[in-house]
Amino acid sequence: MDSALLFLGSVAVISLSGVLMPGPVFVVTIACGFQDRWSGWKIALGHAVVEVPTIAAIFLGLSVFLKNDMVLGAIGLLGGAILLFMGYDVVRTRKEVLTSCSTKYKDPFWAGVMTTAANPAWLLWWATVGAALTATAVTFGWWMLPFFVAVHITCDFLWEGFVGMTIFGTKGKWSTTWHQRVIAGSGALMIVFAVLFIYDGLGSLL
Repeated sequence: MDSALLFLGSVAVISLSGVLMPGPVFVVTIACGFQDRWSGWKIALGHAVVEVPTIAAIFLGLSVFLKNDMVLGAIGLLGGAILLFMGYDVVRTRKEVLTSCSTKYKDPFWAGVMTTAANPAWLLWWATVGAALTATAVTFGWWMLPFFVAVHITCDFLWEGFVGMTIFGTKGKWSTTWHQRVIAGSGALMIVFAVLFIYDGLGSLL
C-alpha cells in the first residue's frame, strides 16, 4: 500500500510539472476566463475527454506508434496548422472574446477538446513521460488504472479551474484595453507554439 501511495504521489508531482507548463490549453483558459467563472473546469473536462481514451490507448501500445518520426512529423504539422489558425482567430477576434469565449469555439468544453487534440507536445508527453508512468501503473495491476487516471485528471481540473476563476475574479480590476491586450497576447503565444510545432514536425520528416 505504501508503494502504491508513493507512486500516486509521484504521478501528482510529475503531472503538475506538465500541467503548469504554459501551452494551448492554458492560453484558451485565459481567453475564456473573462466571461465564464467555470471555464477552466469546462476546458479541463474537454481536455479529459481526449486524454482518458489516450491513456487507455497507451495501454494497448499506442506509445510505440507515437515514437515513429513520420507519425510525429505529421502530427506536428497538422497540430501546428490547427493551432496557428486558432491563435490567429483569438488575436483577430480579441474584442469579441470579451463577450464570448471565442467566435469559433463558443463553448469552453469544445475549446478544451480542440486545443488538446491539436497539441503535438501533449501527445509527445504521453508517448514518453506519460507512457513510462502508465507502464509503472500496470505493474501494480489493473486496479491502479482508475486511481492513476483520477490523480492525473484532478491536477488538470485544479490548475485550469484556478486559472479560469482567477481571470474571472480579477477582470473588473482591468481596463477593456488591457483585457484585449491579454487576449491578443494569449493568441500570439498560441501562434508561437504553432510555429514551434510545425518546425519540429518538419525536422522529424526531413
